[in-house]
Amino acid sequence: MSQATMTRDAVPAAPAPSSLAGRSLPRLAPLGFAAVSLALGVGVGLLAGWQSKVQWGLLAAILFVVLTFTVSGAIEGRRQAKDRVATSVMWVCFVLAIIPLVSLLWTTISRGIKVLDGYFLTHSMAGVPGFEAGGGVYHALIGTLEQVGLATLVAAPIGLLTAVYLVEYGRGALAKAVTFFVDVMTGIPSIVAGLFLLAIMLMFGLGPSGIMGALALAILMVPVVVRSTEEMLKLVPNELREASLALGVPKWRTILKVVLPTAVGGITTGVMLAIARIAGETAPIMLLVFGSQLINPNPFDGAQSSLPFYIWEQYRVGSEASYDRAWAAALVLIAFVMILNLVARGIARWKAPKTGR
Repeated sequence: MSQATMTRDAVPAAPAPSSLAGRSLPRLAPLGFAAVSLALGVGVGLLAGWQSKVQWGLLAAILFVVLTFTVSGAIEGRRQAKDRVATSVMWVCFVLAIIPLVSLLWTTISRGIKVLDGYFLTHSMAGVPGFEAGGGVYHALIGTLEQVGLATLVAAPIGLLTAVYLVEYGRGALAKAVTFFVDVMTGIPSIVAGLFLLAIMLMFGLGPSGIMGALALAILMVPVVVRSTEEMLKLVPNELREASLALGVPKWRTILKVVLPTAVGGITTGVMLAIARIAGETAPIMLLVFGSQLINPNPFDGAQSSLPFYIWEQYRVGSEASYDRAWAAALVLIAFVMILNLVARGIARWKAPKTGR
């Protein structure tokens, strides 16, 4: 072995370069900052005599951001402190946004569970005075299922085909006009859609029925389906279209077999968003369906009820029993939308194209 080799081997290895920050906070430091800020917020609120817990929470949020910036700046440096402050502000905004949702769900569940049982779901209000206990939501549940189902059967194909036209074929003045009217329809109040169908009912001497309410709901549903489907179709890579067309596949078949299956998850989510949008509408039902305390399974003849109309009807009575029924019906409506979303996500995952090997 040469002398140069021995000298090179004897030189100790250089130490690893230090990190840019030098020092860093523990991984669980944000949780510690949150706990300290919450304790300080509650303590200051109690000492100041604040009765509102909202004030305590806002003070704790401000202290959390300030404490994070101060400690991180002293230990990790100003640059890392700014990054942590941005992350802290995002977490604070998330918590502030989620608190009303959690509060709403907790209130609905705690108050609606009192009368929500098998009897409530399988009986109507026929023969039950509104101010007395008893009765159920079956007639309103049947009405909501039929009206929302018919509205979806009308609006989903129209919205889907309109979106396909705008993305795949739409050019020129007609496409611009369709886009403009879709934007206008997005902001139409539900009462206007109800008045439009009511005018048609009066012109042709038609009576109240579930189908008229479903048509009004379909008017509200179409622009939501168009907009969501349009955005999902735009996300499909053009390379997929070009590859299919290069193989000699017609454009309509490319859309049917390549584009739509690729975007089926987003399209299904958009349809469910539209269903959630119309499931809680009351004004069109009041104008066109009139509401009923009897079970009417025929949406094409006679007045019907719906869950939103039932909630409004029971709340208007003003008794303790009617309030309980209103909250229970609200819980049923939330569960109805949630179950539909879960089913739609399952179908979308089942029908989505397989990826990987």
